Amino acid sequence: MVDELIREILSRPGKENIGMILSHVGIVRGHSRAGQKVSVVRVRVNREALSRILEEARQRPGIFAVEVKINEGELRVGDVLMVLVVAGDFRENVINTLTETLNAIKAQVTSKEEEVEA
Repeated sequence: MVDELIREILSRPGKENIGMILSHVGIVRGHSRAGQKVSVVRVRVNREALSRILEEARQRPGIFAVEVKINEGELRVGDVLMVLVVAGDFRENVINTLTETLNAIKAQVTSKEEEVEA
């Protein structure tokens, strides 16, 4: 997934303005934050909020592209939940955009329900 997004970004006109590409790959963990064993995670995505967040991120200074793929539905341990890729000119612009976009997606876009084993 990461490779696909990077190839697509690098195929766009203006790629000579890219100095850094940073990615985040979220994986379904085998345990909850409380330490319980997780068997399944159900993920829902608010597409309207996602579009708004991505549009805002793409307008930030020095940013060339922001792309995301989120797997929705029932996911198992080890499955890829989300891939986020940010391309831009300089490290500080790319790192800050990735961090803030990821935090916004986690807070406003995705909702997860973990099925834990007793």
